[in-house]
Amino acid sequence: MDAEDDHLVNVLPIHFSNTLAPNVHIHQFPLLTRPLQVPPSAAASGKHIRARLKPGVRRLEVHVPVDTRSEVWNTERSKELGKARVEDDKEKNQELAKVKQREEEEPRLSEVRMRSEQVPQVGAYVLGIVQDGQLHLHPISETHQLRPTLTYMDILTRKNKRGRGGEGSDDDSDDGPPPDPDEPAPAPAPKKEKKPAVDAKEVQVSVRKTSDDKGMHFQGGLTAVRREMLTIMHAEEDEKWDDYEYCDGEAAESNNAFEAVFSRNVERLECKTDITNVLKDIRGL
Repeated sequence: MDAEDDHLVNVLPIHFSNTLAPNVHIHQFPLLTRPLQVPPSAAASGKHIRARLKPGVRRLEVHVPVDTRSEVWNTERSKELGKARVEDDKEKNQELAKVKQREEEEPRLSEVRMRSEQVPQVGAYVLGIVQDGQLHLHPISETHQLRPTLTYMDILTRKNKRGRGGEGSDDDSDDGPPPDPDEPAPAPAPKKEKKPAVDAKEVQVSVRKTSDDKGMHFQGGLTAVRREMLTIMHAEEDEKWDDYEYCDGEAAESNNAFEAVFSRNVERLECKTDITNVLKDIRGL
């Protein structure tokens, strides 16, 4: 299209508000194939979505009840996975508030946990809504991507390895299939020559503290980067969860928050910056 054919279609007054800052975030669910809502089978039994937050590390979890219909859900498998999740929560000090259940009832995998990873924002993100011929803008503080967390599968993997290797075995694999009796026996492996014994030497390990108190350098042990990663992981596991009430888009609380985005101020702002100052502030020009 030629520039001469471009013409002004409409002019929208712009309203800016930060009344909800810094609580407006973007939550992305890249692996979700349907809306974030309770399955009909779970809603019929009175289940609902829950949420919890670790504010110190900015970690959010959304717990969505599973679809328990027999054609899409394996009850026996859910019991096995439920036991693994209970053990995983205990290891990571992330047990939920205890839910009342009968003594003979086994734990089950009854929900999918969507855990967040914060995504760095490039530039300034804003929420824009056009209403009544006006463009309302509100700053977005954080962006998070939420994916299902399957850390409890590590528990099952360890159990399976122990089961294959026998009690107390450290071998991660089995011995393979038995030999074929019709095939000739393989040649014996060559004997390894014994190496001369080496005198044991005493090794001293020292810890040096950095000047900025952000970590420690280990000589002959963990590197500073790995130690810092472990410190962050332990700090996250030790932090307690704060439970939150999840409100869907039709809830009254959601409607109230939506209305708070719009600015009611009708005062007109006067621009005192000319185009020259704007161009000077743009990097690269």
